[in-house]
Amino acid sequence: MIQMPKPFYFEGGSRAIVLLHAYASSANDVRMLGRYLQKRQYTVLAPMFTGHATGDPADILTQGSPAAWWSDTQRAIQNLRDKHFKQISIFGLSLGGIFAMKALEEYPDLIGGGSFSSPVVMRGKNNLVPEFLRLAKATYRATNVTGDDEQRRLDWLEAKVPDQLSLITQFAATVADQLSAIKQPTFVAQGGQDELIDAQNVYQLRDSLTSSQVDFHFYQDAGHVITVNQAHHQLEQDLVAYLEKNL
Repeated sequence: MIQMPKPFYFEGGSRAIVLLHAYASSANDVRMLGRYLQKRQYTVLAPMFTGHATGDPADILTQGSPAAWWSDTQRAIQNLRDKHFKQISIFGLSLGGIFAMKALEEYPDLIGGGSFSSPVVMRGKNNLVPEFLRLAKATYRATNVTGDDEQRRLDWLEAKVPDQLSLITQFAATVADQLSAIKQPTFVAQGGQDELIDAQNVYQLRDSLTSSQVDFHFYQDAGHVITVNQAHHQLEQDLVAYLEKNL
């Protein structure tokens, strides 16, 4: 039986960090980063977005939504508050970055945060539907869903995913409209060879943070998932430098 990814809580020091994962993925996106931060005395919580990592990608569409994922984000922050952490920051990869920025807008008591390869500003073409279907197919193969059953499920996903992506784009637009409300120092990072979203949109994200001191990093040769690809070592070092300087 395939082992499904799980959320994690890594105990470290008195400064706590929420890490949010990407669309159609899992907390495994940020697990390596979480361990790196724990070794540097940060406590790290990475929740799982509703509908994700269940073994059936259709659950992302039938159970998940921007509203549900915002609730997941709020719950993670409250979880750390309930553990009496006073210094909390929040970061997210891709989809997770949209909700991390939303949290910075809504909760001025968060001491910092930011995004990694996140479509907070969503302009131009993207390859999110093909990527969703690719990940779904890999999941079905791993769980022995093949043949006509697999194709039927993939056809259903292909028909439904654009509707959810439209809702995500609408939600992201509301976050982008309020970026000037963020006063905490923010960390913004992007892979220059992003295969899923237009990497150039990150400059509009950076420039919209007019009330924040932005720590900006563009990893020219890296693809989308900079928490695990060839940029991850530099990202880890840059993020810790940001944390030590600002928080």
